[in-house]
Amino acid sequence: MGIAALNPSYVKPVWSLLLNGISNSLAWSARRVRAMCYSAQVYEQFAKYVREFGADIDIHQFVKLYVDRRDGARIKIPKAMDANFANPKTAEERQIEALIAEYNAGQAMKFEQELFAQTKRLADAERTLLTKTTKAATESKRIATDKISKAKVTLDDLRRADLKDRDSRIFPGNYAPVMVMEAGRRVVKPMRYQCRPAGKPAFYDNKYPGTYNARRDNLERFWKGVFGVSHGVMVVNTYYENVEGEDGKNRVLQFTPRDGSDMLVACLWSHWTDPAGKEPDLLSFAAITDEPEPEVLAAGHDRSIINLKPEHLDAWLSPTGDLRALHALFDDQQHPYYEYKLEQAA
Repeated sequence: MGIAALNPSYVKPVWSLLLNGISNSLAWSARRVRAMCYSAQVYEQFAKYVREFGADIDIHQFVKLYVDRRDGARIKIPKAMDANFANPKTAEERQIEALIAEYNAGQAMKFEQELFAQTKRLADAERTLLTKTTKAATESKRIATDKISKAKVTLDDLRRADLKDRDSRIFPGNYAPVMVMEAGRRVVKPMRYQCRPAGKPAFYDNKYPGTYNARRDNLERFWKGVFGVSHGVMVVNTYYENVEGEDGKNRVLQFTPRDGSDMLVACLWSHWTDPAGKEPDLLSFAAITDEPEPEVLAAGHDRSIINLKPEHLDAWLSPTGDLRALHALFDDQQHPYYEYKLEQAA
């Protein structure tokens, strides 16, 4: 998987891809397909994890995440995760609320300055074009117009209070709530969606940029040391995939279970620490993918997430080292019919 999103009603994780039917789709599957899950919508609302899964929220890890971002770490947090702290009740939640406000104010100032600079650039280019059409002025006008549009969208996102589906969608490099087992309790921690296994160098992220997914057929090789050791679950309601259309162009499909059920996505996770003590600790995860469901293959994609059954949740989160037993959980996973549609503009 590559990216995820939240349902604003209660911010649930969603991995979505659009499938319109399987007629003529088998021809697509013979074409080149994308091997990675690209994005998903994820449950972000903490109350749901507590209510439906009896999970604890590791608030100290959330405080650390927001402090690290304030201190300059490159951390991408979905707006729907921020929404958990809009009405703080504890000292830690009030601290996070203040950190979010401080960060958003800094971002607003940055993009207001960008908007001012690009507006001036646009005016200068248009003034030049009134007297003479030049390649430089034409290009400057195009770039300024594009950057003005992006700055306005970013400022609108920073200022609005209402949540949209895209606010809960995660992409590789974004943070998402992941449920793990700790001292016999289900615990939700914030983790980056691209796994950097403990003991690996920081440049591992660039050397292996696809480590937001872990193929089932590679778990005992590439993921040895994590599979059977550190397991998590991401709760998703729709996910997105890149698919090559019959015209050769890329299209993004959104896949959602027809029955409206949530997906308990099997994940691997790791706690990375910098041996030199210079970089902050990193909690990160990868979603496990398997052979595609028939309707997903027919739509043109060659992998599917592993959607665990609820009764297997604790067995997955508490591995004993019996890899055969873990594969048995995969074999007994949920198989809802995944309807699909073309991704709609946000």
